[in-house]
Amino acid sequence: MYNQKSFKDHSGIGTLYLVPTPIGNLEDMTYRSVRLLHEADLIASEDTRNTQKLLNHFEIETPQKSLHEHNYKERIPYLLEQLKAGQSIAQVSDAGMPSISDPGHELVVACIAEGIPVVSVPGPTAGITALIASGLVPQPFLFYGFLPRKKKEQKEILAQLKPQTATLIFYESPYRVSATLENMRVVLGNRQVVLCRELTKIHEEYLRGDVDELLMYLKENQIKGECCLMVAGDDGSLVEAEEVIQISLREQVEALIATGEKPNVAIKKVAATNHLKKQEVYRQFHELDE
Repeated sequence: MYNQKSFKDHSGIGTLYLVPTPIGNLEDMTYRSVRLLHEADLIASEDTRNTQKLLNHFEIETPQKSLHEHNYKERIPYLLEQLKAGQSIAQVSDAGMPSISDPGHELVVACIAEGIPVVSVPGPTAGITALIASGLVPQPFLFYGFLPRKKKEQKEILAQLKPQTATLIFYESPYRVSATLENMRVVLGNRQVVLCRELTKIHEEYLRGDVDELLMYLKENQIKGECCLMVAGDDGSLVEAEEVIQISLREQVEALIATGEKPNVAIKKVAATNHLKKQEVYRQFHELDE
């Protein structure tokens, strides 16, 4: 067992500080984070060029060393040497918390193995920030991060997550979000989802609805910026996505119209539910109506 007393004297050994950086808005940088970056002997950065912009903004002159997924094996021994010599190191990713879908975990594990104190500093993180404004149940939640890019692997992971009753949190590229939602529709069913993009920035946007509604929106609207995608947990009420709807397209449209939906809106929803083009439902609805 290793008992870390974070702020006791460590006999000349340095401390690794995990310092969060803004996910968009520079005003989210805390006083403590700025101070630690000033006081550190070295900053281990995911991308030194990106971090330098932050350092310039806050007039921080601390030197940097890169630490990312491609060089951590050769960089960690050097960083451990500096820490053992009494140097303090602040580790940062490009945005948000180190180790959360970003580099950092390997250095943390290495420091713990060597008895070097690791101190986490609270600050911005996209998943929790988006969750509490999503309208979905905030707890329990399950943070997954980025799903695999390949369709088969993504569906396998989603199948494993399907029984979860917790709200699911994913990160996704705007270029892949439609394909991911299509896979979610097939595996998880038409659940309530919230897509948040450009978090903390001037173009911050929350898209709230079910999977079908979001897919329909994305077919007609191009989105930009990194996305946080939150999916309602399994509450046992959803019909299996693979279940064949037994009533005709016309009956489906008429049922929605009876609830107060306008005909064009009803046609769009029926098209999305049945994975058909809107024109096909429109044609069949009006042909049957003649």
